[in-house]
Amino acid sequence: MFRTSFVFVSGILFAAFCAATGAQQLPKSGSISIHTGWKDVGEAIEVAEKRMQGHGSVMGINFNDKGSGPLHLGPATCFYAFFAIEGNGKTKGYCAFSDADGDKILTDFTGTTTPDGQGNGINEIAGGSGKYSGIQGNGPWKCKYASANGHLGCTQRFDYRLP
Repeated sequence: MFRTSFVFVSGILFAAFCAATGAQQLPKSGSISIHTGWKDVGEAIEVAEKRMQGHGSVMGINFNDKGSGPLHLGPATCFYAFFAIEGNGKTKGYCAFSDADGDKILTDFTGTTTPDGQGNGINEIAGGSGKYSGIQGNGPWKCKYASANGHLGCTQRFDYRLP
């Protein structure tokens, strides 16, 4: 009886230890810096001479700049719309940055684009799930196209606060 109880209690304690060490405890405030590799799938039309409008989505994977930590190796998805005059434009969209656990930071972003395939702007944190529930904040993003086939690399920083 003692041996069975000991094994059972030991198993519960081991499981609790694994859960506690596996879950990342996020500080109440700080910054998360990531880079993301994306595949862009979009459409654009010329609505007037040298004026383009378009929309699309990007899907990719996040890499925390520290090599581990929040959002590392998690999938990301964004939807966007843009308007450009001679290649200089404005863009607006929404993103979901996930971590390997499936917890998410949701953003509402705005920015500008240039004819050479670069863009930058601000991510406003619109919410989160799991360990990111109640998150608030914002941070800059910067992107550059790596090819004409929709390959895109971006850096993002989230300056955040948790309740």
